[in-house]
Amino acid sequence: MGWCWLVLCKQPSSSICSPGWLTCRSLPPGALGRIADTVADRLRVPWFAGAVKINVSLVPPLVLLPVFLHVAALHFLLGLVILTSLPVVVLWYYYLTHRRKERTLFFLSLGLFSLGYMYYVFLQEVVPRGHVGFSQVVALTCGLILMLAALSRAKKDPGYIPIPASSDKSSHQDLPKSVRGSCNGLPGVTTSGPASNRAVNGEAKGYSRMSAEELEGVKKDWCAKCQLVRPARAGHCRLCGRCVRRLDHHCVWINSCVGEQNHQAFILALSFFMLTSVYGITLTLHTICRGRTPFVALFYCPGAYSDYSSALSFTCVWYCAIVTAGMGYILVIQLLNISYNVTEREARLALRDNTGRRLLGGLVIDTGQYNRGFLCNWGHFLSLGSSPPQHSAEDIV
Repeated sequence: MGWCWLVLCKQPSSSICSPGWLTCRSLPPGALGRIADTVADRLRVPWFAGAVKINVSLVPPLVLLPVFLHVAALHFLLGLVILTSLPVVVLWYYYLTHRRKERTLFFLSLGLFSLGYMYYVFLQEVVPRGHVGFSQVVALTCGLILMLAALSRAKKDPGYIPIPASSDKSSHQDLPKSVRGSCNGLPGVTTSGPASNRAVNGEAKGYSRMSAEELEGVKKDWCAKCQLVRPARAGHCRLCGRCVRRLDHHCVWINSCVGEQNHQAFILALSFFMLTSVYGITLTLHTICRGRTPFVALFYCPGAYSDYSSALSFTCVWYCAIVTAGMGYILVIQLLNISYNVTEREARLALRDNTGRRLLGGLVIDTGQYNRGFLCNWGHFLSLGSSPPQHSAEDIV
Protein backbone atom coordinates (compact mmCIF):
# COMPACT_ATOMS: atom_id res chain seq x y z
CA MET A 1 0.00 0.00 0.00
CA GLY A 2 2.40 2.62 -1.22
CA TRP A 3 -0.09 5.44 -1.73
CA CYS A 4 -1.31 8.13 0.58
CA TRP A 5 -4.46 10.19 0.73
CA LEU A 6 -5.31 13.67 1.85
CA VAL A 7 -8.40 14.25 3.95
CA LEU A 8 -9.30 17.87 4.55
CA CYS A 9 -11.74 18.74 7.28
CA LYS A 10 -14.68 21.02 6.62
CA GLN A 11 -13.55 24.59 6.76
CA PRO A 12 -15.57 27.53 8.10
CA SER A 13 -16.91 30.15 5.73
CA SER A 14 -13.83 32.34 6.18
CA SER A 15 -11.34 29.61 5.19
CA ILE A 16 -10.11 28.27 1.87
CA CYS A 17 -13.43 26.62 1.01
CA SER A 18 -15.28 29.92 1.02
CA PRO A 19 -16.42 31.62 -2.20
CA GLY A 20 -14.05 34.47 -1.33
CA TRP A 21 -11.16 32.38 -2.57
CA LEU A 22 -12.82 31.96 -5.95
CA THR A 23 -13.59 35.66 -6.21
CA CYS A 24 -9.93 36.61 -5.56
CA ARG A 25 -10.70 38.32 -2.26
CA SER A 26 -7.81 38.51 0.18
CA LEU A 27 -7.47 35.78 2.78
CA PRO A 28 -7.69 36.66 6.46
CA PRO A 29 -4.42 36.92 8.43
CA GLY A 30 -2.94 33.52 9.28
CA ALA A 31 -5.07 31.65 6.73
CA LEU A 32 -2.10 30.26 4.82
CA GLY A 33 -0.55 29.02 8.04
CA ARG A 34 -3.77 27.24 9.00
CA ILE A 35 -3.95 25.71 5.52
CA ALA A 36 -0.41 24.37 5.84
CA ASP A 37 -1.15 22.98 9.33
CA THR A 38 -4.30 21.27 8.05
CA VAL A 39 -2.49 19.68 5.12
CA ALA A 40 0.35 18.52 7.37
CA ASP A 41 -2.13 17.02 9.85
CA ARG A 42 -4.21 15.19 7.21
CA LEU A 43 -1.34 13.73 5.16
CA ARG A 44 -1.18 10.07 6.16
CA VAL A 45 -0.15 6.68 4.80
CA PRO A 46 -2.28 3.56 5.36
CA TRP A 47 -0.61 0.96 7.56
CA PHE A 48 -1.52 -2.29 9.29
CA ALA A 49 -2.12 -0.66 12.66
CA GLY A 50 -3.88 2.34 11.14
CA ALA A 51 -2.95 5.39 9.08
CA VAL A 52 0.48 6.80 9.91
CA LYS A 53 0.99 10.55 9.87
CA ILE A 54 3.71 11.73 7.45
CA ASN A 55 6.03 14.59 8.16
CA VAL A 56 5.29 16.91 5.26
CA SER A 57 8.96 17.95 4.98
CA LEU A 58 9.81 14.39 3.86
CA VAL A 59 7.63 14.54 0.75
CA PRO A 60 9.21 17.22 -1.52
CA PRO A 61 12.59 15.47 -2.01
CA LEU A 62 10.92 12.12 -2.74
CA VAL A 63 8.68 13.64 -5.41
CA LEU A 64 10.52 16.60 -6.87
CA LEU A 65 14.10 15.30 -7.12
CA PRO A 66 13.41 12.51 -9.67
CA VAL A 67 11.09 14.80 -11.64
CA PHE A 68 13.63 17.62 -11.82
CA LEU A 69 16.49 15.32 -12.81
CA HIS A 70 14.48 13.62 -15.55
CA VAL A 71 13.35 16.98 -16.93
CA ALA A 72 16.93 18.28 -16.78
CA ALA A 73 18.06 15.29 -18.86
CA LEU A 74 15.80 16.30 -21.76
CA HIS A 75 18.03 19.17 -22.93
CA PHE A 76 21.28 20.86 -22.00
CA LEU A 77 19.61 24.22 -21.32
CA LEU A 78 16.95 22.64 -19.10
CA GLY A 79 19.69 20.92 -17.15
CA LEU A 80 21.58 24.19 -16.75
CA VAL A 81 18.50 26.02 -15.43
CA ILE A 82 17.39 23.27 -13.05
CA LEU A 83 20.83 22.44 -11.65
CA THR A 84 21.46 26.14 -11.07
CA SER A 85 18.09 26.66 -9.38
CA LEU A 86 18.23 23.67 -7.01
CA PRO A 87 21.05 25.01 -4.77
CA VAL A 88 19.33 28.39 -4.64
CA VAL A 89 16.04 26.83 -3.51
CA VAL A 90 17.78 24.66 -0.89
CA LEU A 91 19.68 27.64 0.51
CA TRP A 92 16.49 29.71 0.60
CA TYR A 93 14.67 27.01 2.53
CA TYR A 94 17.61 26.67 4.92
CA TYR A 95 17.60 30.37 5.78
CA LEU A 96 13.81 30.32 6.10
CA THR A 97 13.79 27.49 8.65
CA HIS A 98 16.90 28.83 10.40
CA ARG A 99 15.30 32.24 10.89
CA ARG A 100 12.15 30.65 12.28
CA LYS A 101 14.18 28.34 14.55
CA GLU A 102 12.43 25.32 13.08
CA ARG A 103 13.68 21.74 12.96
CA THR A 104 12.95 20.00 9.67
CA LEU A 105 13.57 16.61 8.12
CA PHE A 106 13.75 18.11 4.63
CA PHE A 107 17.56 18.18 4.41
CA LEU A 108 18.04 14.73 5.92
CA SER A 109 15.38 13.34 3.59
CA LEU A 110 16.98 15.10 0.61
CA GLY A 111 20.42 13.74 1.47
CA LEU A 112 19.36 10.14 2.05
CA PHE A 113 17.04 10.01 -0.97
CA SER A 114 19.72 11.57 -3.17
CA LEU A 115 22.13 8.82 -2.15
CA GLY A 116 19.59 6.10 -2.83
CA TYR A 117 18.47 7.54 -6.14
CA MET A 118 22.01 8.16 -7.41
CA TYR A 119 22.90 4.57 -6.52
CA TYR A 120 19.78 3.34 -8.34
CA VAL A 121 20.65 5.33 -11.49
CA PHE A 122 24.21 4.01 -11.34
CA LEU A 123 23.02 0.40 -11.21
CA GLN A 124 20.30 0.87 -13.84
CA GLU A 125 22.00 3.14 -16.38
CA VAL A 126 25.78 2.89 -15.92
CA VAL A 127 26.57 -0.69 -14.87
CA PRO A 128 24.67 -2.35 -17.79
CA ARG A 129 27.01 -0.63 -20.27
CA GLY A 130 29.67 -3.15 -19.28
CA HIS A 131 32.51 -0.78 -18.45
CA VAL A 132 32.19 -1.07 -14.66
CA GLY A 133 33.54 -4.24 -13.04
CA PHE A 134 32.01 -6.23 -10.22
CA SER A 135 34.79 -5.26 -7.81
CA GLN A 136 34.15 -1.58 -8.52
CA VAL A 137 30.45 -1.95 -7.75
CA VAL A 138 31.34 -3.74 -4.51
CA ALA A 139 33.78 -0.97 -3.54
CA LEU A 140 31.16 1.70 -4.21
CA THR A 141 28.55 -0.23 -2.23
CA CYS A 142 30.92 -0.71 0.73
CA GLY A 143 31.68 3.01 0.76
CA LEU A 144 27.96 3.77 0.82
CA ILE A 145 27.38 1.33 3.69
CA LEU A 146 30.26 2.75 5.73
CA MET A 147 28.96 6.27 5.18
CA LEU A 148 25.47 5.29 6.35
CA ALA A 149 26.93 3.55 9.42
CA ALA A 150 28.89 6.68 10.35
CA LEU A 151 25.80 8.80 9.73
CA SER A 152 23.77 6.55 12.02
CA ARG A 153 26.35 7.03 14.76
CA ALA A 154 26.39 10.80 14.17
CA LYS A 155 22.61 10.87 14.67
CA LYS A 156 22.95 9.64 18.25
CA ASP A 157 23.40 11.71 21.41
CA PRO A 158 25.81 14.57 20.61
CA GLY A 159 26.52 15.06 24.30
CA TYR A 160 23.37 16.58 25.77
CA ILE A 161 23.79 17.92 29.29
CA PRO A 162 21.08 16.42 31.53
CA ILE A 163 18.38 18.91 32.41
CA PRO A 164 17.79 19.12 36.18
CA ALA A 165 14.55 17.71 37.51
CA SER A 166 11.64 20.10 37.94
CA SER A 167 11.90 19.76 41.69
CA ASP A 168 15.46 21.00 41.61
CA LYS A 169 14.91 23.89 39.20
CA SER A 170 13.29 26.10 41.80
CA SER A 171 16.44 26.01 43.92
CA HIS A 172 18.64 26.98 40.98
CA GLN A 173 16.79 29.93 39.54
CA ASP A 174 19.54 32.31 40.62
CA LEU A 175 23.15 32.16 39.56
CA PRO A 176 25.56 30.19 41.78
CA LYS A 177 27.24 32.53 44.23
CA SER A 178 30.87 31.48 43.78
CA VAL A 179 33.08 29.51 41.46
CA ARG A 180 36.69 28.47 41.41
CA GLY A 181 38.97 27.83 38.44
CA SER A 182 40.40 24.35 38.00
CA CYS A 183 43.86 23.50 36.67
CA ASN A 184 42.59 23.24 33.09
CA GLY A 185 40.67 26.49 33.18
CA LEU A 186 37.21 24.90 33.55
CA PRO A 187 34.97 26.58 36.09
CA GLY A 188 33.73 24.54 39.00
CA VAL A 189 30.96 25.38 41.47
CA THR A 190 31.97 25.49 45.12
CA THR A 191 28.90 26.80 46.89
CA SER A 192 25.55 28.42 46.31
CA GLY A 193 22.32 29.33 48.02
CA PRO A 194 22.40 29.20 51.86
CA ALA A 195 26.20 29.30 52.01
CA SER A 196 26.11 32.96 51.07
CA ASN A 197 24.13 33.71 54.24
CA ARG A 198 27.18 32.85 56.31
CA ALA A 199 29.18 35.68 54.78
CA VAL A 200 30.39 38.41 57.11
CA ASN A 201 31.59 41.68 55.56
CA GLY A 202 31.82 40.03 52.17
CA GLU A 203 33.71 36.95 53.40
CA ALA A 204 32.71 33.71 55.07
CA LYS A 205 34.45 31.03 57.05
CA GLY A 206 35.71 28.50 54.52
CA TYR A 207 34.40 30.55 51.59
CA SER A 208 36.14 33.20 49.53
CA ARG A 209 34.66 36.41 48.23
CA MET A 210 33.82 36.11 44.53
CA SER A 211 35.43 38.68 42.28
CA ALA A 212 33.70 40.49 39.43
CA GLU A 213 35.66 38.39 36.95
CA GLU A 214 34.39 35.16 38.52
CA LEU A 215 30.84 36.47 38.53
CA GLU A 216 31.15 37.32 34.84
CA GLY A 217 32.41 33.78 34.18
CA VAL A 218 29.40 32.27 35.95
CA LYS A 219 27.00 34.48 34.00
CA LYS A 220 28.69 33.42 30.77
CA ASP A 221 28.32 29.70 31.54
CA TRP A 222 24.82 29.92 33.01
CA CYS A 223 21.98 28.77 30.73
CA ALA A 224 18.73 30.42 31.72
CA LYS A 225 16.65 28.09 29.53
CA CYS A 226 18.09 24.80 30.84
CA GLN A 227 18.66 26.25 34.35
CA LEU A 228 22.19 24.90 34.73
CA VAL A 229 25.82 25.92 34.67
CA ARG A 230 27.43 24.65 31.48
CA PRO A 231 30.94 23.17 31.34
CA ALA A 232 33.53 25.06 29.35
CA ARG A 233 32.93 25.03 25.55
CA ALA A 234 29.33 23.82 25.98
CA GLY A 235 26.52 25.74 24.33
CA HIS A 236 22.75 25.90 24.05
CA CYS A 237 21.18 24.88 20.74
CA ARG A 238 18.10 26.99 20.06
CA LEU A 239 16.72 24.39 17.61
CA CYS A 240 17.10 21.34 19.88
CA GLY A 241 16.37 23.32 23.04
CA ARG A 242 19.23 21.59 24.90
CA CYS A 243 22.75 22.36 26.05
CA VAL A 244 25.45 20.26 24.36
CA ARG A 245 28.98 19.57 25.54
CA ARG A 246 31.59 21.12 23.24
CA LEU A 247 28.85 22.25 20.87
CA ASP A 248 30.16 22.76 17.34
CA HIS A 249 26.96 23.56 15.43
CA HIS A 250 23.49 22.27 14.61
CA CYS A 251 23.72 20.40 11.31
CA VAL A 252 20.52 20.44 9.26
CA TRP A 253 21.78 17.54 7.12
CA ILE A 254 21.61 15.15 10.08
CA ASN A 255 18.85 17.10 11.89
CA SER A 256 20.92 17.07 15.07
CA CYS A 257 23.67 18.90 16.88
CA VAL A 258 27.35 18.11 16.41
CA GLY A 259 29.02 17.95 19.81
CA GLU A 260 31.50 16.11 21.96
CA GLN A 261 30.00 12.64 21.54
CA ASN A 262 29.31 12.57 17.77
CA HIS A 263 31.83 14.97 16.21
CA GLN A 264 34.17 12.15 15.20
CA ALA A 265 31.33 10.21 13.57
CA PHE A 266 30.25 13.38 11.75
CA ILE A 267 33.73 13.80 10.25
CA LEU A 268 33.80 10.11 9.28
CA ALA A 269 30.41 10.39 7.56
CA LEU A 270 31.58 13.43 5.57
CA SER A 271 34.85 11.69 4.62
CA PHE A 272 33.17 8.48 3.46
CA PHE A 273 30.64 10.51 1.51
CA MET A 274 33.37 12.44 -0.28
CA LEU A 275 35.34 9.31 -1.19
CA THR A 276 32.24 7.40 -2.34
CA SER A 277 30.81 10.31 -4.32
CA VAL A 278 34.06 11.12 -6.12
CA TYR A 279 34.57 7.43 -6.93
CA GLY A 280 31.02 7.10 -8.31
CA ILE A 281 31.39 10.27 -10.39
CA THR A 282 34.68 8.98 -11.82
CA LEU A 283 33.22 5.59 -12.76
CA THR A 284 30.20 7.20 -14.45
CA LEU A 285 32.25 9.70 -16.46
CA HIS A 286 34.66 6.97 -17.57
CA THR A 287 31.63 5.06 -18.88
CA ILE A 288 29.69 7.77 -20.75
CA CYS A 289 32.69 9.95 -21.77
CA ARG A 290 35.35 7.41 -22.62
CA GLY A 291 38.81 8.64 -23.49
CA ARG A 292 38.63 11.79 -21.35
CA THR A 293 39.77 12.50 -17.84
CA PRO A 294 36.94 12.96 -15.32
CA PHE A 295 37.61 16.68 -14.87
CA VAL A 296 37.59 17.37 -18.61
CA ALA A 297 34.58 15.09 -19.18
CA LEU A 298 32.62 16.99 -16.55
CA PHE A 299 32.76 20.12 -18.72
CA TYR A 300 33.15 18.65 -22.20
CA CYS A 301 31.40 15.40 -23.06
CA PRO A 302 30.03 15.56 -26.64
CA GLY A 303 28.15 12.25 -26.46
CA ALA A 304 26.42 12.96 -23.18
CA TYR A 305 23.07 13.84 -24.81
CA SER A 306 23.23 11.27 -27.62
CA ASP A 307 20.63 9.14 -25.83
CA TYR A 308 18.39 9.64 -22.83
CA SER A 309 20.25 7.12 -20.66
CA SER A 310 23.55 8.97 -21.09
CA ALA A 311 21.84 12.33 -20.56
CA LEU A 312 20.27 11.17 -17.29
CA SER A 313 23.58 9.75 -16.07
CA PHE A 314 25.41 12.95 -16.98
CA THR A 315 22.76 15.07 -15.25
CA CYS A 316 23.07 12.96 -12.10
CA VAL A 317 26.85 13.34 -12.26
CA TRP A 318 26.50 17.12 -12.24
CA TYR A 319 24.00 16.95 -9.39
CA CYS A 320 26.44 14.80 -7.41
CA ALA A 321 29.28 17.19 -8.25
CA ILE A 322 27.32 20.18 -6.88
CA VAL A 323 26.43 18.35 -3.67
CA THR A 324 29.99 17.02 -3.31
CA ALA A 325 31.44 20.51 -3.70
CA GLY A 326 29.18 21.80 -0.91
CA MET A 327 29.99 18.91 1.41
CA GLY A 328 33.66 19.22 0.55
CA TYR A 329 33.63 22.86 1.67
CA ILE A 330 32.01 21.83 4.97
CA LEU A 331 34.63 19.09 5.46
CA VAL A 332 37.53 21.47 4.76
CA ILE A 333 36.21 23.99 7.30
CA GLN A 334 35.76 21.22 9.86
CA LEU A 335 39.31 19.90 9.36
CA LEU A 336 40.76 23.39 9.67
CA ASN A 337 38.77 24.07 12.84
CA ILE A 338 39.99 20.80 14.35
CA SER A 339 43.59 21.72 13.47
CA TYR A 340 43.20 24.97 15.43
CA ASN A 341 40.99 23.39 18.14
CA VAL A 342 38.10 25.77 17.62
CA THR A 343 34.41 25.00 17.14
CA GLU A 344 31.98 26.68 14.76
CA ARG A 345 30.16 28.20 17.73
CA GLU A 346 33.38 29.60 19.20
CA ALA A 347 34.36 31.02 15.82
CA ARG A 348 31.01 32.83 15.49
CA LEU A 349 31.31 34.25 19.02
CA ALA A 350 34.89 35.36 18.33
CA LEU A 351 33.77 37.17 15.17
CA ARG A 352 30.92 38.83 17.03
CA ASP A 353 33.17 39.98 19.88
CA ASN A 354 36.10 40.72 17.57
CA THR A 355 38.43 38.52 19.63
CA GLY A 356 39.64 36.04 17.00
CA ARG A 357 42.20 36.09 14.21
CA ARG A 358 41.21 35.37 10.62
CA LEU A 359 43.58 32.84 9.07
CA LEU A 360 43.90 31.25 5.64
CA GLY A 361 41.86 33.93 3.96
CA GLY A 362 39.13 33.84 6.58
CA LEU A 363 38.48 30.09 6.30
CA VAL A 364 39.29 29.60 9.98
CA ILE A 365 38.99 31.83 13.05
CA ASP A 366 41.68 31.16 15.64
CA THR A 367 40.51 32.19 19.10
CA GLY A 368 43.84 31.17 20.63
CA GLN A 369 42.05 29.96 23.75
CA TYR A 370 42.40 26.21 23.22
CA ASN A 371 44.99 26.04 20.44
CA ARG A 372 47.90 23.86 21.60
CA GLY A 373 49.49 23.06 18.27
CA PHE A 374 48.50 20.85 15.34
CA LEU A 375 49.36 17.46 16.87
CA CYS A 376 47.95 18.24 20.31
CA ASN A 377 44.77 19.63 18.77
CA TRP A 378 44.19 16.48 16.73
CA GLY A 379 45.07 14.32 19.71
CA HIS A 380 42.43 16.16 21.71
CA PHE A 381 39.86 15.67 18.95
CA LEU A 382 40.58 11.93 18.60
CA SER A 383 40.11 11.51 22.35
CA LEU A 384 36.67 13.14 22.40
CA GLY A 385 34.12 10.95 24.12
CA SER A 386 36.75 8.54 25.46
CA SER A 387 36.83 10.13 28.92
CA PRO A 388 33.73 10.25 31.12
CA PRO A 389 31.77 13.50 30.74
CA GLN A 390 32.19 16.20 33.31
CA HIS A 391 29.57 16.46 35.99
CA SER A 392 26.95 19.12 35.65
CA ALA A 393 26.59 21.91 38.16
CA GLU A 394 23.60 20.16 39.76
CA ASP A 395 25.75 17.12 40.55
CA ILE A 396 28.46 19.29 42.09
CA VAL A 397 26.27 21.47 44.27
